[in-house]
Amino acid sequence: MNTHLTAPKQPTATPAGQPTLTETDQQRIDRIANAFNHALDQATALPTSFRDDTPLPVVGTTPPVLQPGRAPMSQKATDASALMLASGAASLMIGGSTSLVMLASGYADPTVCAIAFGAPTVLVLALGRLIGKAKAVVEAAPAPVHHHYNGSVTVDQRAINTQTRGVIAHTRNQLPK
Repeated sequence: MNTHLTAPKQPTATPAGQPTLTETDQQRIDRIANAFNHALDQATALPTSFRDDTPLPVVGTTPPVLQPGRAPMSQKATDASALMLASGAASLMIGGSTSLVMLASGYADPTVCAIAFGAPTVLVLALGRLIGKAKAVVEAAPAPVHHHYNGSVTVDQRAINTQTRGVIAHTRNQLPK
């Protein structure tokens, strides 16, 4: 397909009412057509893709070193870790205060100590799990929908009674009258 523009040449006979092209108009048209053809040739000569096959630079030969602080984890693992740290601190404070009260009162039964030390940890873990499930339920709930109407509104709530009978099941829906 030839997409190059050619400037129209001056007509030999012009229809009535049509202006004729002057020499300067013809030169301007030729100049615009040549600029368009040059731009079109440049656009088709450019590559449409580029691939850089040079190897990536090597930063160094030193092996990776373990960085201080917490190891990188997923968000779920980070949340579970924070929950375990918080429940451990809470159970230590509650269990320690309970054991001090029992020691001060002179009544330190091993069974009671086991219940006192274990109960706060189980309670904190159960509450954490309950909160996590509640958060999942709230996130899964659909967004509330509010309808605002201006003017008169007619509510039509219909029940459809369905009867399916026969060897070839044919359903006939009957709306109430």
